[in-house]
Amino acid sequence: MSTIISPVKPQAGQLHNFNAGPSVLPKEVFQQAAEAVLNYNNSGLSILEIGHRTPAFQAVMDEAIALVKELMQLDSDREVMFLHGGASTQFMQIPMNLLDDKGTAAYSDTDVWGAKAIKEAKLFGKVDVVCSSKESNYSFIPKDFAIPNDATYFHITTNNTIVGTQWQKMPTSSVSLIADMSSDILSRKLDFNSFDLIYAGAQKNMGCAGVNLVVVNKNILGKVKRAIPTIMDYRNHIKEGSMLNTPPVFAVYIAMLTLRWLKSIGGVNAIEKINDAKAALLYNEIDSNPLFKGTAAKEDRSKMNVCFVMHDPSLEEKFAAYAKTLGIVAIKGHRSVGGFRASIYNALPLSSVEVLVNAMKEFAQQHT
Repeated sequence: MSTIISPVKPQAGQLHNFNAGPSVLPKEVFQQAAEAVLNYNNSGLSILEIGHRTPAFQAVMDEAIALVKELMQLDSDREVMFLHGGASTQFMQIPMNLLDDKGTAAYSDTDVWGAKAIKEAKLFGKVDVVCSSKESNYSFIPKDFAIPNDATYFHITTNNTIVGTQWQKMPTSSVSLIADMSSDILSRKLDFNSFDLIYAGAQKNMGCAGVNLVVVNKNILGKVKRAIPTIMDYRNHIKEGSMLNTPPVFAVYIAMLTLRWLKSIGGVNAIEKINDAKAALLYNEIDSNPLFKGTAAKEDRSKMNVCFVMHDPSLEEKFAAYAKTLGIVAIKGHRSVGGFRASIYNALPLSSVEVLVNAMKEFAQQHT
């Protein structure tokens, strides 16, 4: 029988932030950003008021792009952009740039966000939904499906924030692979060069809300026949170094600081080990605790968004209230799934997961 470790009530201001996004950031990033808001690099100016075409901000953008290339080990064909609009803009910007009117794009339907991407792609060409887990409330990742060789690209959502599933093995085919990595970007080792386009909202693993990362193989651009609005054409953003128009300066700066932090702790290899440990600790408790159960298929469980419910739903409000007294915040599940969702992104320390696990043990001891 496992030892019960009674949770210690948090000190004033000490919280364990399991928000799904915008989410937890490294403390070092908060400290550096706070200083920069008041006086950026001893310039006498705030990071919020420096010109985006000044040498001061150009250095920020250059470092942010260089860090992405280094952390992802990108080859010379991959270009990095920091864009407005969040990942949702990419739902339509991708097919606008890549899919001709009479062309067909293949899509996976494994969550709400994948479904939204499918809806937008249909505005620009034909869409073949080659796999879906919708009928099972998106509780698993489809395994047996075929990607048409004549498709322009195949789109997946690598981690499904709402339902807590994740592609553990990336699909392979002769067509371009495109991935929405908004909720697991830079959380685990991948061959990032095997993707022709990657996009991710920064507000989960890379920084604050307001900027979107896009990594694209430049060789797939410029092939559609349609006229693309200037601001929507990836080639223009690449040419202008993500400064075609005024970039979200502060969000890019926070992304740069977060990427710098990730590099300082050992990069993707190091954070993957930490993330594996956090996920294993929490899932082991869910599986062994008599009050809780997971909602996603075990082989497809996300290491970023852990979704679970209670066998007795009448206890859920009591557990949520108990967790709150311990400084555990934002564990309420999405309304389409219910129960609980603990988002354990890169910056969330293992100690916060330990507090949650101990709370679950203590609550079970009190109610069984």
